[in-house]
Amino acid sequence: MIEEEWRARDYFAEMYVAGVLADAGWDIYFPRRDKGFDMIVSKGSPSGIALHPVQVKGKYCTDGKTDKARYGYVGTLTALHDEMILALPFFASSDAAAPRHIAWMPRSTIKISSRGHACEPACFKSGEPKPRRDFKQYFDEAGLQRLAIP
Repeated sequence: MIEEEWRARDYFAEMYVAGVLADAGWDIYFPRRDKGFDMIVSKGSPSGIALHPVQVKGKYCTDGKTDKARYGYVGTLTALHDEMILALPFFASSDAAAPRHIAWMPRSTIKISSRGHACEPACFKSGEPKPRRDFKQYFDEAGLQRLAIP
């Protein structure tokens, strides 16, 4: 894909994540300027308000991608915060209409790497992204429910 197509897909990933959050009852606030966080989300509960800055990094596999024991985001994150969430929508192909999984990764799972930061909660097997055993609690509905705990 050319760079403009990747940017359009990244924006699609951001809006898809926002839609999933909205469907789950989260309030979503978009920054006037994107300086790192794609959105801020909040949700009230009887025990308090959960509030998270969110960065979205879509993962789009290409034809011919080989199996990987670790798969996720490796690169520079422009902003970090203790309460942040790194949302990783994992698509099965570069033109998929929806991601197969979304990982809702807390700041504690983001490590420093030689290329900036690394968060690799999935593996890639037989042409599909799949949650790694130790990170399943951060994926899809279970991961989304964990965000609501203040």
